[in-house]
Amino acid sequence: LFLGGLAGAASLLGAGAQATGRPALARVSKVGAFGAGVLSLVGLVHDLGRPSRFLNMLRVFKVTSPMSVGSWILAGYVPLTGIAAASSLFGKAPRIGMAATAGSALLGPAVASYTAALISDTAVPAWHDGYPEMPFVFVGSGATAAAGLGLLTAPVNQNGPSRAMAVFGVGTELAAFERMKRRIGMTAEPYSQGRGGGYIRAGKILSMVGLAGTLLGRRSRVLSTVSGAALIAASAATRWGIFHAGMQSATDPKYTIVPQRERLREVIS
Repeated sequence: LFLGGLAGAASLLGAGAQATGRPALARVSKVGAFGAGVLSLVGLVHDLGRPSRFLNMLRVFKVTSPMSVGSWILAGYVPLTGIAAASSLFGKAPRIGMAATAGSALLGPAVASYTAALISDTAVPAWHDGYPEMPFVFVGSGATAAAGLGLLTAPVNQNGPSRAMAVFGVGTELAAFERMKRRIGMTAEPYSQGRGGGYIRAGKILSMVGLAGTLLGRRSRVLSTVSGAALIAASAATRWGIFHAGMQSATDPKYTIVPQRERLREVIS
């Protein structure tokens, strides 16, 4: 849930940093994208149960299957991020590195959002009912994490793109999340209650702390480091909150039965 968003957004950050002449930010973003992408791929293979199942997923491309689409995206994305990171680290094959950077950046938004499609394509009420907004929540959360990575590891004087991505990420995530909660009504209760609600609240607080530090500490290494750590933690907390809220909604029949009755009444009336 977390690593794909970090990887995809970090690829975009790395491409932007390279285009604007910020080599240190580009380097850490590309390496971070590759590391998170590899771990995300490992997680996908683990979810499938056996490595051979991942290879079987690549035998057929099914547009209607989020798992199939996600497998193909990661299969193309991870090698590109590896080439981009290696070129940036060792200064070899710059043209190939630039092409790989561009390719990974193009796939970045899909990598950041495909897990939203994956969980929305289930019968879990809190996930399924939020399918229109969930990709925006995930993209915003991924951008928040990538911005945090840049702030945490890159020199302060190269972190302009990281600060811009932090504003975009936090704003997109919070706006999409609130819209989703208002729209799905009662099914959104687990996002405010129990373990899931606790993670969501922690994520919001950390996002505000990280964003404030990002905007106020533009020339401070300490504030940039603290802000970066807070933004990464905020993104992770939000993802865990969504996971636990979904599990809570799946165990309580009312989140399935009551909305079904309401839809039936609307049809009859």
